[in-house]
Amino acid sequence: MQLYHAPKAVNPERTYNFLKAKGKLDAVEIVEISIMKGEHKQPEYRKLSPFAQVPVLVLDDGTAITESRAICSYFEALFPEPNLMGVDAKEKGLIEMWDRRIEFMMMAQFATWFRNAHPIMAPLENPQLPDAAAKAEKSVKKFVSRLDQHLDGKDWVAADRFSIADITLFLTCGFCSVMQWKPHREFEHISNHYGRVKEHLA
Repeated sequence: MQLYHAPKAVNPERTYNFLKAKGKLDAVEIVEISIMKGEHKQPEYRKLSPFAQVPVLVLDDGTAITESRAICSYFEALFPEPNLMGVDAKEKGLIEMWDRRIEFMMMAQFATWFRNAHPIMAPLENPQLPDAAAKAEKSVKKFVSRLDQHLDGKDWVAADRFSIADITLFLTCGFCSVMQWKPHREFEHISNHYGRVKEHLA
């Protein structure tokens, strides 16, 4: 198997760190792709990922899987331990609920803010839309405040144990730093959570 990975990009890091948490990095060949150099838009890469997405997992039979959450689901089935997506119906539901909330209400909203406000993204996001950036910034900060309240008294985001939801939150906090915003410095409970996940993934 080959995992096409763009270091420091949040969705590729999600699959990479999920695999790392499984202790299975040595089971997959990691192929690095530079998004800033446009390598994900080259014809050869588009044969694997028609929508120019990173990451992409290429199986030994040539099957290509994109979407970071789908790749993580594949790894969960292939390497069931340690379990990171839930061991029963209740855990699976709670973990996916919180993972999706963080993905859509934090990661995606922040990405919209970043793409439409940061100068480095101007060549890729043309035209940038300041109104979209402002709306997304307001939305993501409101969600993070509520998420911090959710984490009060909890070690982990969902189901009282370490899961993919914790990985997604940890990496999204790191991603936020590109806009000089660090939720894990600003919010007490997110800060405590960030430290726990960092130690867990070390």
